[in-house]
Amino acid sequence: MAQKGILSYNVKDKQELYAAYMPFLINGGLFVPTRKKFGLGDEVLILLGLMDEERIAIPGKVAWLTPPGSQHSINSGVGVQFSDSAEGKQAQSTIVSHLAGMLDSDRPTRTL
Repeated sequence: MAQKGILSYNVKDKQELYAAYMPFLINGGLFVPTRKKFGLGDEVLILLGLMDEERIAIPGKVAWLTPPGSQHSINSGVGVQFSDSAEGKQAQSTIVSHLAGMLDSDRPTRTL
């Protein structure tokens, strides 16, 4: 799979992870703050640092765009849907376990 771009994202705590996680996407996904230009469907690789764990590489496709200057001063960035691969499934499982008990919250996230 040819990658159109590489996004590096270091998540410092569970609150940030909750705000970035996109459970409504098939296979899960993450909103990654960036000013890089992407189009829907672009293939990307997220190099994700979760708290103090080893970085993981997650292949996926852009499924959400928030361009710079959007309403409500939202961070610009892209939502990346994890691929239906072993890496994508492992990333989703790891994130869901970190967010145990938080996913039913009604607190706002960076996307919905």
